Amino acid sequence: MTNEIAVDVWSDVVCPWCYLGKRRFEKALAEFPHRAAVRVRWRSFELDPTTPARSDVLVPDQLRQKMGLSDEQVEEALGRVTALAAADGLSYRLADARPVNTFTLHRLMHLADTVEAGDPLRESLMHAYTSEAADLSDREVLLTLSRAAGVPEESAAALLSGTDFTEEVREDEALARRLGVRGVPAFVLEGRYLVSGAQPVEVFAEALTRVWDEAA
Repeated sequence: MTNEIAVDVWSDVVCPWCYLGKRRFEKALAEFPHRAAVRVRWRSFELDPTTPARSDVLVPDQLRQKMGLSDEQVEEALGRVTALAAADGLSYRLADARPVNTFTLHRLMHLADTVEAGDPLRESLMHAYTSEAADLSDREVLLTLSRAAGVPEESAAALLSGTDFTEEVREDEALARRLGVRGVPAFVLEGRYLVSGAQPVEVFAEALTRVWDEAA
């Protein structure tokens, strides 16, 4: 019997489907009989690397400009993911959210992982963006969230002023390309089984059980 199941998760902070997928995966994991044997590693993925450090538009404007969606299509798209999120206990304010380049946010989460604060910071960043429409390009907002999650403020401040963990983010993105991960959220179990998207809890549960049983 295997002693451990490795699950690598690629996601982005500003991806509403990633937050929903995270919540559903966590529910499946909490109910998995061998939870203690599952090692989860969250990896970096930039949903749109071309997004500026701070955007002058809101998410609906971005969808119209970059994807060519009509007002009706934007309303439908945001309404759909908001309703699905609500069913899983998440409250979204995507129409008020401001797009932001997430490269620095990924570096910040890598830092948080080194002090065992990765999970709370990841949750806080996702919640702040999707549910509170927080401006994640604001240095003070990031320092406040980092401090609350358990990241030493001096370490977070130094990171925001420098380039630490750049290589780690790029390595995550390169690995995603090698594994054929093109969109997020993406959950890769044992390096070979891909669960793509914010699948129902049952799908995650079945994947975990399958990998566990095959390792026996």
